[in-house]
Amino acid sequence: MFELLFKYPSAVFSKGSLVLLGAWPKWVLGLLLIATAVSLALLIRSRLPKAAPNVRNWRLGVIWLMQFAVAAIVLVLLWQPALLIAQLNPQQNIIAVVVDDSRSMGISENGSTRLEQALKALQGGVLPDLQKKFQTRLYRLDGDVTRVNSLDGLNASAPVTHIGDGIKELTDETAGLPIGAIVLLSDGADNSGGIDRDTVAALRSRRIPVHTVGFGEEQVPRDVEINDVGIASRALANSRLVARVSFHQRGYAGGKTMLRVRDGDKVLAAQAVTLGADGQTQTENLLFNVGAAGAKSLQFSLDPLPGETNTANNAVARLVNVQSDQRRVLYVEGEPRWEYKFIRRAEDDDHSVELASMLRTTENKIYRQGVEDPKELADGFPTKAEDLFKYQGLIIGSVEANYFTPAQQDLIQQFVDVRGGGALLLAGSSSLADGGWSASGMANLLPVVLPDHKNTFHRDPATAELTPAGEDSIICRLEEDSARNEERWKKLPYLMNYQDPGTPKPGAAVLADMVAGGRKMPLLVTENYGRGRTAVLASEGTWRWQMNLPVGDRTHKEFWQQLLRWLVADTPGPVVASVPNSVLYDDGRIQFSAEVRDKTYRPLPDAQVEAHILGPGGVAAAVPLTQDPNAPGVFQGEWTADKPGSYTSEVVAKRGDEEIGRDVLAFERIDGVAESFHTEQNRELLEKLATETGGRYWRPQDLGRLPGEISYSDAGITTRETKDLWNMPIVFLLILGLCSAEWLLRRKWGIV
Repeated sequence: MFELLFKYPSAVFSKGSLVLLGAWPKWVLGLLLIATAVSLALLIRSRLPKAAPNVRNWRLGVIWLMQFAVAAIVLVLLWQPALLIAQLNPQQNIIAVVVDDSRSMGISENGSTRLEQALKALQGGVLPDLQKKFQTRLYRLDGDVTRVNSLDGLNASAPVTHIGDGIKELTDETAGLPIGAIVLLSDGADNSGGIDRDTVAALRSRRIPVHTVGFGEEQVPRDVEINDVGIASRALANSRLVARVSFHQRGYAGGKTMLRVRDGDKVLAAQAVTLGADGQTQTENLLFNVGAAGAKSLQFSLDPLPGETNTANNAVARLVNVQSDQRRVLYVEGEPRWEYKFIRRAEDDDHSVELASMLRTTENKIYRQGVEDPKELADGFPTKAEDLFKYQGLIIGSVEANYFTPAQQDLIQQFVDVRGGGALLLAGSSSLADGGWSASGMANLLPVVLPDHKNTFHRDPATAELTPAGEDSIICRLEEDSARNEERWKKLPYLMNYQDPGTPKPGAAVLADMVAGGRKMPLLVTENYGRGRTAVLASEGTWRWQMNLPVGDRTHKEFWQQLLRWLVADTPGPVVASVPNSVLYDDGRIQFSAEVRDKTYRPLPDAQVEAHILGPGGVAAAVPLTQDPNAPGVFQGEWTADKPGSYTSEVVAKRGDEEIGRDVLAFERIDGVAESFHTEQNRELLEKLATETGGRYWRPQDLGRLPGEISYSDAGITTRETKDLWNMPIVFLLILGLCSAEWLLRRKWGIV
């Protein structure tokens, strides 16, 4: 219909440039248009009211507009309007036809697979018509792009699709050839994260349009799919972890299923889930105990539902490196008190955290416990970074701020900010505002703005209440089930005392409140600070939980063990290795990154860093990491895991013959999974690729017009053609329509 009215395909109008071929200057046309508009206005204003005295002004305006439109069209036609457009020379240009041959193209819809539909669309006339006008080359797309002689060898069996990489590879290989356009037949499923700017820039530089043809349903009718699982890549042995599982579904709104996490055949946790609205992303928190040390490949899954079209996307794997090394916490206490005794007793059962404590018994005397050698803390609180930074956490009890020298106060701040340690401040008669902390250099470290007055510590009872943030926190999870956990917090014995901690800072999280004397105040406040984290516990009376609950109750122990594990679990060592994704789906390329710091945790750019890799089947490799010029102390390197299975990498950093440190990480390659996710047609990606390169997105049923429109391109070998516009059928229909409409309106309004 478009070509019937406008004479040319829509591509001519979208890509062509409008020109006027008439010999007279354009300014003459402008003057004539103005003169015509004024003349018609004067003529209508002088004559029509006499013929019909009661005619309204707006009706005169309509008559003028329609008459001027007819006159303007005629005047413009006298200047010979045309479109100037580049057109590919026949048989001198190459059209690259790229067919997606990945597994997702093997999904059957309406009685045939997506690949069969693509081949049928090509062989049904599109490919022969292209071959009549151009040279054509056929390509197979999966992880890369491969030229093929015919379409017979395609079977939709490739485990991955990298559209961007494949198109970029094609443009590089054909750099010296006249490529007029690329035709991509695909469902848009891409496992590489999309199409990067370099690929689009390479196409634009050669003006190569990509015409995309989309196959597959844009919405899978009955399916549940896990989108992502957010979980810490490292954990301490026998710690609770929280996983944020996001998923979506179609066709099962309001239904129920089970969310599970497994370590091999062992179910670590299960949770009933009520499904939300169709297409809506839903997120659930799943808490579980990660178990003993080792590299754990955890599988998160949703139970399949009746009639589900694809169950392979109901599960994803995540790798967690469960560490057995012991973390050390320095506990500085200003006075003997029950809280000190019960905190130490709680940590005696935790093999992942060790307390080294210094208790001030008199003004100039300290009592040390948990020290590794007689010299440790013999001179009191450390004065050197290398002495303090060997700890991963710091607890400061009822100690006034001026107990620490200005240099030590700065060292505590650097311990959190630069070293990345955790600091916990406890309430007490000499702590927080009563200890002068608000006026010290460490005030910025706290997650609260302390009161500007003293006498904030009260030896009166207070009850603890869990906040919404605390319900999702590992620190406060005493029961796996959230409802039972909330009920258990409500039944806790009252706290022996409390202290007004002030106002939480923006960005801080209040995990628990306390109620005392009818007033509600924060009890437990946490915040990230620099590379580390800080917390304030505004009571020294949690020991009553241990004293007033039944013998054998672990509430007090679990709370303190989880609080101190949170304090130290993410404290980095001098070498921190990481990879973007610990689970590689059908693609073994992996990017190593290592952050290296010296004993004072300053970046160390002159280290020698190497990753030693062990994998399945005796795979062993050593990968040197090079310094990132834009990030001092950060080293990077690439490697490819050719075989599926689990891999372990130990990253070692040295400076000369001295070893700075080492870190161990694990990753896993799993094949045959990636193409099972996001199986609906990714029309957004296909349309974006076409739009950004000057091509067009096509539906299979419209593909018959492709050979005619693909000729209009600036790529390859072209000639400039002029397309006259004066004889388009739409022009004569428009003039006829305007004249007829104007006459009918005049007759209706009685101004003929």
